[in-house]
Amino acid sequence: MFDNLDALLLARIQFAFTVSFHFFFPAFSIGLASYLAVLEGLWLKTGKSVYLDLFKYWLKIFAIAFAMGVVSGIVMSYQFGTNWAVFSDKAGPVIGPLMAYEVLTAFFLEAGFLGVMLFGMSKVGKKLHFAATLMVALGTFVSAFWILSVNSWMQTPTGYIIGDNGQFLPGESWTAIIFNPSFPYRLVHTVMAAYLTTAFVVGAVGAWHLLKDRANPHARKMFSMAMWMAAIVTPAQIFAGDMHGLNTLEHQPVKVMAMEGHYQSHPDGAPLILFGIPDSEAKTVRYAIEIPDMSSLILKHDMNAPLAGLDTIPDNLEPPVPVVFWSFRIMVGIGFAMLGIGLWSLWGRVRGRLYDMPWLHRAAVVMGPSGFAAVLAGWITTEVGRQPFVIYGLLRTADAASPLDAPAVAASLLAFILVYFTVFGIGVWYILKLMGHAPHAGESDIKSGIDAPIRTAGITPEPTQNPGGEEALPTEAPPEKEPV
Repeated sequence: MFDNLDALLLARIQFAFTVSFHFFFPAFSIGLASYLAVLEGLWLKTGKSVYLDLFKYWLKIFAIAFAMGVVSGIVMSYQFGTNWAVFSDKAGPVIGPLMAYEVLTAFFLEAGFLGVMLFGMSKVGKKLHFAATLMVALGTFVSAFWILSVNSWMQTPTGYIIGDNGQFLPGESWTAIIFNPSFPYRLVHTVMAAYLTTAFVVGAVGAWHLLKDRANPHARKMFSMAMWMAAIVTPAQIFAGDMHGLNTLEHQPVKVMAMEGHYQSHPDGAPLILFGIPDSEAKTVRYAIEIPDMSSLILKHDMNAPLAGLDTIPDNLEPPVPVVFWSFRIMVGIGFAMLGIGLWSLWGRVRGRLYDMPWLHRAAVVMGPSGFAAVLAGWITTEVGRQPFVIYGLLRTADAASPLDAPAVAASLLAFILVYFTVFGIGVWYILKLMGHAPHAGESDIKSGIDAPIRTAGITPEPTQNPGGEEALPTEAPPEKEPV
């Protein structure tokens, strides 16, 4: 028989499991929706059928990823009422309206235009279909806006008052709640992470097909676009992450102490611990590999600036340091690996060999899932680093859970694990199967591409109808060597 602590731990594991599964799909669909809008816009502007083919190719994948994201997201909302009833009761007046705004704006916007985007290419005009694609892309961003506002308020709560019954109530202005101190940094950092996640998936698919056929113009185009994103956005993301870290130091210094592994205060400059084994009982990082004074330089822009350590707070307010320490390093390490791929691709592009570098293509394939690993590691850093609070500094996680018996939580957790790995495993398998087919001229529409095998690459289809009833643009012959 489990005790109450075990029930709390199981409830936390259950929410972490479901939100981790869910996070993968929005992290992909947010960037992919924008990529689809770019592809369709380039097709309308240039008239090149390669963009239309790639649009149809990725549209099928987007449809499946979007559907799995919606289904996996619905489950989490129920857990607020089942496993976290106390949190829902106390914070509901603040977070409830924000989550309702997400449904009323983002979800309705996406649902209203998604059907036109998926199935209306041959039924509406070009401009209207492009407008629908833009609205879906905007909807994914608006959804991220509201969800991240909720999460950021839990990290840096502002604009609230506490009622007589202990509930968090809105203050005089919703602006202070929505645009809380960490929200702008978290929004930029997360949305850019979603774009990079999509870019490295697209780049991996393009590289995979380039390794099979270096002359495939569709694989060349998607790989080139993905590498531009990697080269341009990754440095911006590293800068945004640094700014987010400085904001975290200001509002959640304990989280930064755990990220840096600073068990002890450093009055004359803190070292940057690159690697080591955190030991929370001994209050030290064993076998530390560190750079003297570098942490003070990064966080305070002064090598001699003092930095407080975990020795300045009670042990019961200390987050699980080993988890935060390593998840942060995984995220940062992947970020610099992405930067390396981007710079490598720039070097190849300048030399005119972007499509003739098989080792770059192999590295891009390996880095395909890196974005998912990075966003998951970043989420773990953010959420575990906030512990032991669910609303930072105000409501402890242990005080926010429902009074449930551990066997009940364990049974539902086991059911989630079985169902999620079965249902979403099949969905991911089918997405990979679609990616395994090389994009080609005359790519099939979603209505035939989802339920039927993709036609063999290299077969030129009969002319189809473009949006607005116009005949499809003629398929261009693959060039012998596409300009870099």
